[in-house]
Amino acid sequence: MTMEEKRKFSRIDSINLLNYVYYDENGEEVNQGMGRTLNVSEAGILLETHNPMQISHTISLTIGFKEDVVDIKGRVVYSHQNAKAMHESGIEFFEMDGSARNVLRQYIIAFNAQASK
Repeated sequence: MTMEEKRKFSRIDSINLLNYVYYDENGEEVNQGMGRTLNVSEAGILLETHNPMQISHTISLTIGFKEDVVDIKGRVVYSHQNAKAMHESGIEFFEMDGSARNVLRQYIIAFNAQASK
């Protein structure tokens, strides 16, 4: 049985460190910390952190892609604890300026070119 891909954008496996600020349903800051991306696409990331996150809460991310740093806001759409007792959260981007989107696209293009060699 084959599974049909439902994502609009393909995801690439990528590990980048990032800073985040996590907000509750009222927009109040709950915590902040460091995490890492497990994969990334133009629409979102899979984020690994020490702290759990609840679905529908928002997060502000500062991600380093090589020498570029981008600020992106997103919404938690998926969350679970993995076998290493770390928390994995799917983040759907909803606010990103044009330059951040361009950096993200260029990173994905470069990563895919490198992976295909």
